[in-house]
Amino acid sequence: MSLNKKVKKNLVFDIVVVGAGPTGIAFACGFAETNIRVAIVDKLPREVVANPKIDGREIALTHHSVKILKKLDVWRHISSRLISEIKEARVLDGSSKYFLNFNHQEIRKENLGYLIPNHVIRESLYKRLRKLPNITLINKAECVSVDINKQYASIMLSNGKKIKASLIVAADSRFSKVRSKMGISVFSRDFNKDMIVCRMEHEKPHENIAYEFFRYNQTQASLPYIKNQSSIVTTATKDFSSNLMKMSDKKFNQEMQNSFNNFFGKMKLIGKRYSYPMITTYTKKFVSHRFAVVGDAAVGMHPVTAHGFNLGLKGLEILINEIKTAIKNKTDIGLTAVLQNYQSKLHRVAAPIYLATNGIVNLYTSTIFPAKLTRQFILRLVNTVKPVKRAFLSVLE
Repeated sequence: MSLNKKVKKNLVFDIVVVGAGPTGIAFACGFAETNIRVAIVDKLPREVVANPKIDGREIALTHHSVKILKKLDVWRHISSRLISEIKEARVLDGSSKYFLNFNHQEIRKENLGYLIPNHVIRESLYKRLRKLPNITLINKAECVSVDINKQYASIMLSNGKKIKASLIVAADSRFSKVRSKMGISVFSRDFNKDMIVCRMEHEKPHENIAYEFFRYNQTQASLPYIKNQSSIVTTATKDFSSNLMKMSDKKFNQEMQNSFNNFFGKMKLIGKRYSYPMITTYTKKFVSHRFAVVGDAAVGMHPVTAHGFNLGLKGLEILINEIKTAIKNKTDIGLTAVLQNYQSKLHRVAAPIYLATNGIVNLYTSTIFPAKLTRQFILRLVNTVKPVKRAFLSVLE
């Protein structure tokens, strides 16, 4: 991997990726052992990209996502002692003891997926990235302007450098600045809530089962990590979330224990608490001439189904395949016709998951009586009607 201190003022690449987050780096790694020259631009220093801070988020990876990471030669960099298996997932509504259950045996695999800290995934991606000579990391720089014509695309950076490329790929979060500079708008939904994430140790074993408790005024989720630890995700109103963040550790421990109705016995906070706003986004178009969005810049998911990064990996897999097919056919990779294939394929995958997730959140956080009846009906419907349950399980394979 090349570093920006070695590059010239005017640079030429095949692809420039804006954003050195996990999706942006994973996308670049997809061109390992090719002649494709890729630049990654990010405002953060290289040291921060290489050694990302703990952000409280644990990523639940599907089997297909693991397959993608193995293909990118990233999976081997993740220590097995930092990986936890998810054997089952259960969804509970209110105070009802009835639950929707997803079991690994239903997909004929050893587990439903794996839980890995977000910063560990990012570290592993960088370890892979630094070994790739055809990828240049341009750090401490932001995109100031974008100019696209028939022959090429170019971006002006805050460090004074100008990059020319056949294709620009935005991977700079659901609030993508580059997407905005391209005049592409999004469908956005602000749930007016915050998500508090943290790691907690608990008295009773989780038995590798993930839980989602819909409490109406707040949602509690637990994702099983190593030993008797779980990633705890609490989604609540901004006022209550603010109170949760300000509580002493002792009071927070008791609050979580009460919120889970003593389900895990005594609970103890490990490390810090982190807060994130609950805003989902769906970009109105994923491509334009010589431009594409990937990851959260394309679709910013609600965390309730834990499919954000999985969808991002699926999207970059599609785009990488379309680009490689175009190169094989000696076609310009920036042409709208090439990129439209990516857009249509990603839309078919993303739209149902995005709409279903937002629908689930709306239904399971509503306090009106008809919604409560509908919730119980849906849980039983999915549990008992095999084709319906199969549709839900298919995203895990």
